[in-house]
Formats: sequence, C-alpha cells, structure tokens
Amino acid sequence: MASDAHGEEAGLSFHPMDQFLVKPLFGTGEVHWYTPTNVTLWLFIVAAAIIALLVAGTRGRAIVPNRVQTVAELAYGMVYKMVEDVTGKDGLKYFPYIMTLFMFIVFSNMLGLLPKAFTVTSHIAVTGVLALAVFVSVTVLGFVKNGAQFLGLFWVTSAPLVLRPILAVIEVISYFVRPVSHSIRLAGNMMAGHAVIKVFAGFSAIAVISPVSILAVTAMYGLEVLVAFIQAYVFTILTCVYLKDALHPAH
Repeated sequence: MASDAHGEEAGLSFHPMDQFLVKPLFGTGEVHWYTPTNVTLWLFIVAAAIIALLVAGTRGRAIVPNRVQTVAELAYGMVYKMVEDVTGKDGLKYFPYIMTLFMFIVFSNMLGLLPKAFTVTSHIAVTGVLALAVFVSVTVLGFVKNGAQFLGLFWVTSAPLVLRPILAVIEVISYFVRPVSHSIRLAGNMMAGHAVIKVFAGFSAIAVISPVSILAVTAMYGLEVLVAFIQAYVFTILTCVYLKDALHPAH
C-alpha cells in the first residue's frame, strides 16, 4: 500500500484511456441515448468550426482572400481535385457529401488535439457510423446506376476462368469488410496517438526523466498533427475509391 501511495505522489498513477470516457455534461449517472455528453458538445463545436470557416470565413468572397478564406479555398480545391481524379467527372455530383466527410473528420481530429478537448473520431461509434453511411450509400448507388451489372465488381474477368469463383468469394468478403477497416483505421490511429501522448505526459512529473518526457510529448504532438490530417485524407480518398467502384464496377 505504501508503495502504491508513493507511486501516486510521484505521478506514476495515471490512466491514458480515461480521456476517451463518455461523460454526461450535467451531473452524473448513466448515459442514455438522449443524454447530452462531452461527445455531443464536441460534435457541436466541430460543426460550428466548419461553419465558421466555410460560411462565415468566405462570406466576403474577396478577390484577394484573407487567411481564413485561403484555407477554405485550399480545402475545397484539394477535395474537389481528389474526387475528380479518382472518380472522374461522374463523381463530382457527390462532391458535397465527400467534402462534408473530409471537413468533419479533419476538424474533429485537429480540435481533439487541444488541451481538455475530446476527440470524437477516437470512438468507433462515430467512425463506424461514417463508414457504414459510405458503405450503404455506394452500394445502393452501385445497384441504382448499374443494376445487376454492379455484381461485376466481384467477378475478375482478367483472371483465369478456374480462379474466378475463388477470387469472387475473396472480393465479396473484402467488400463487406470495408466498413470495418474504414472505421477502425481512423478510430484506432486517433486513440493510439492520444494514449501515447498521455503516457509520456504522465512521466513528466518525475524530475529525473521530465526533460525526456517533455521532448517525447512535443515530438508525439507534432506527429499527431500530421496523423490527424493524413487520416482524414485516407478516409476521404478511400470513400472516393469506393464511389468509383459504384460508378464503374467492371474490373
């Protein structure tokens, strides 16, 4: 018991996963589906930040843009180019949806790096809904646009005939695994990075290794900023790839 107390005084007792707990905003008790929580709060903050950038920040539409308008235009241009390059001209009609996905994820990731913030994309409940929405949308779109020809996505005509049934089974399995990998990749990366930062920060209370711990936190924080953007980009470009499959399913 004495050693446990000494460990707590030295700053060794910390819980890196506590930062991901869903807590009610008002009072204590169980969290129900209607309970306002820290997740609810940060979802509203993310939405407000996106509106501030894309609506309020570009209201003037100046020929010589200010910094906020420049950031908004760069984000718009990057996602537009991504959709066009991956899906072709046919996919541009779905640009608003993909742009919304990118902005939501990148803002959730970035704002989650603020002190005392909550990273909503670290929860599989959030990323799972995003990934499932993409999966259902592109599947329905694939059948609406192509009918039964959409099933050609699973039939690899370039392979030898004897291998095609085996490859078809593999393709079907990989197709239905898409929402799982799509969501876990984002949530896992955000959770892992934040947990590592918390671990390093917990050791900063120990005087002997405090300088090393602070350097490690600084390095990890810089890496997390990069990962936050990359994961938003990866989620978005995979959405474009899935959309391309729905629009042009033939191998």
